[in-house]
Amino acid sequence: MNPNPARKQKLIAAAIVLALAAGGGYVWQKTRHIGPGDGFVSGNGRIEATEIDVAAKLGGRLQALLVEEGAFVKAGQKLAEMQVDVLNAQRDEARAQHAQTLTAVASARAQVSARESDRAAALAVVAQRESELDAAQRRLVRSQTLSAEGASSLQELDDDRARVRSAQSAVAAARAQAAAGQAAIDAARAQVAGAQSTVGAAEATIARVQADITDSALTAPRDGRVQYRVAQPGEVLAAGGKVLNLVDLSDVYMTFFLPETVAGRVALGSDVRIVLDAAPGFVIPAKVSFVASTAQFTPKTVETASERQKLMFRVKARIDRQLLKEHLEQVKTGLPGVAWLKLDDKAEWPAELVVKVPR
Repeated sequence: MNPNPARKQKLIAAAIVLALAAGGGYVWQKTRHIGPGDGFVSGNGRIEATEIDVAAKLGGRLQALLVEEGAFVKAGQKLAEMQVDVLNAQRDEARAQHAQTLTAVASARAQVSARESDRAAALAVVAQRESELDAAQRRLVRSQTLSAEGASSLQELDDDRARVRSAQSAVAAARAQAAAGQAAIDAARAQVAGAQSTVGAAEATIARVQADITDSALTAPRDGRVQYRVAQPGEVLAAGGKVLNLVDLSDVYMTFFLPETVAGRVALGSDVRIVLDAAPGFVIPAKVSFVASTAQFTPKTVETASERQKLMFRVKARIDRQLLKEHLEQVKTGLPGVAWLKLDDKAEWPAELVVKVPR
């Protein structure tokens, strides 16, 4: 009995579909390893992203964690809080010391004013003693003239000479007192400068403690996603103790290795196509952002034992930031895949490596 013609046609169509699928899979398996031509080269790698550890600047107790694992955060967003009771006490103490130093400055300035008044009085005494000296010297001149003419006794001349010497001594003493007053002023001004320096030191202490208080509120240094929480509220952390780990999913790249025979032909900015094992239907565009300047042996986790005998160069292909921002929810790190790189500028990307990204 002959089979139903319609059923026969369906079986033939199914066989054709299976053959095409098998053929397509075979072509994909071949092209992902041998490449679409001599103008292309590939390397195996994994998707990586920039990671940031959010850590405590100072040792202390973690008071609160404000985000959960997997949460997207914005730059500047508060993520955690450290206990700041001790820092608040230190700030209050520094403020009290600052008030004391301001009082010390005011007292030192009052001393300057008092010393300046003393010097002004001493200068007035100097002027008085100089006036008395001038009068004594004039009297001595008259006495000398009268004594020479016989109109005055030698005793009066000697008395006038004694008065001049006494006035000169008084002037010298008054000037010394004025000099001492100036020295007292200089000393008082030095005290003012010292007190002002103490004020500056107290203000610096307040600013330092306030900075520590501000830094005790841990914020996100950039946009990212909380990958995992390292510490829990209530734990006591040392200085630099990690609290959270963030991953910047807008800064994603794949690191792969190329043999020394082709690494020299790779230029920064060269186009790269990334195909992930988990999503072979998508072709992700990237650009070369780094090429190692020195060769190294390929890590065991990347290549086979035979290929480890060769010297390889590390290459990094970075995915466009704007494209990543459009698909932040879908971005995953650690996924293995293949990076294809075009060495010949004249070569055209084959159909299987034409850019195709999720919509």
